[in-house]
Amino acid sequence: MSKAKEHLDKIMLELRRGTITIGVLSQLKEPQYGYSLVKVLEEKGVNVEPGTLYPLLRRLEKQGLLVSKWDTDETRPRKYYLLSPLGEEVFDLVCKEWKEMTEVMEKLISPRGDGGKTDGFD
Repeated sequence: MSKAKEHLDKIMLELRRGTITIGVLSQLKEPQYGYSLVKVLEEKGVNVEPGTLYPLLRRLEKQGLLVSKWDTDETRPRKYYLLSPLGEEVFDLVCKEWKEMTEVMEKLISPRGDGGKTDGFD
């Protein structure tokens, strides 16, 4: 593996950690159980392993951003998660911050009319 690829993998891992949290919160305006959430996110292009998702759901619930309820009416009991009122408020704030951050980052990484020069030495 090239050095550049190694660095890319590390940076992408860091970026994914935060974006997965936002992705999960975005899908919990309606109740979801873990496996259904994995599938919904996957369908929308966000691949998350159950081993990553379940600890995240527990952490978000412990922080008060999610509420959960067991459904024992099915053959297999399922724990459903939903944004709490605090979770809804935090999600709205995160979305606002995300939009502002992506606008700033887009300005930073877009061509600046400098002929594609990025090293500052030409």
